[in-house]
Amino acid sequence: MAAGSAAGWAVGALGVVCLLLRLDFISCDSQVIYGAVNKSVTLYTSSFKPFKEIVWKRGKDKVVEWDDQSEVRAFLSFKDRVYLDTVSGNLTIDKLTPSDEDEYGIESPSVRNNTKFTLRVIESLPSPTLSCTLTDGNITLQCMILEDYNTHLELIQYSWDCPSTIQCQSGSKPSEAYVTEEGDLSQEIQCIISNPLFRRTTSVILSTCVPSDKTRHRFVLFAILPALIGGLLFLKCFLGRP
Repeated sequence: MAAGSAAGWAVGALGVVCLLLRLDFISCDSQVIYGAVNKSVTLYTSSFKPFKEIVWKRGKDKVVEWDDQSEVRAFLSFKDRVYLDTVSGNLTIDKLTPSDEDEYGIESPSVRNNTKFTLRVIESLPSPTLSCTLTDGNITLQCMILEDYNTHLELIQYSWDCPSTIQCQSGSKPSEAYVTEEGDLSQEIQCIISNPLFRRTTSVILSTCVPSDKTRHRFVLFAILPALIGGLLFLKCFLGRP
């Protein structure tokens, strides 16, 4: 019986929370914000009321505080690199570092929504390296980041830009693609890597993926074949005369 009452209470409490969320009284969601290393990012409030006091926190630690009776005060490593707009309540953090990553929130009687911001600090992406190999008539393309880059690798997306005359097939990994050797080897294939803030590309011409001697033999064969066929036809016509 006690267990049933506890379960009913939990369901009822959850219903109240959901009702409050729908009525916009509280918000339990954390909005993800992306900032670049050494750049700035701004956390925006949703209040339209005049502010009389503001406290921004990172986790449980104060970032900056202000009230209408005193000046803005910044704390810890945020001194000299944060700007608080006391009219809008927005907080700007300058010269971002990976150590700034955390959950941020504003506390003020003027703010009805307790919106949280999860800050992710991302380094600029390096240009990828595109390599290719030829195996059994198939060209395997591989896009890689060779530099020592380890910032939020889970956010990196790979994509391929292939001309309409070439059909690229996806590999077992997003960073791989396949093209048949029978296509137009003069075409260019482009690899694209991106994350929420940056985008880098690199390209390769398919002919560079095929050994030069094999390419030369193939072109020579294409040039000789019509002449050989023409010669055979001539001999057939000549020898077939009475």
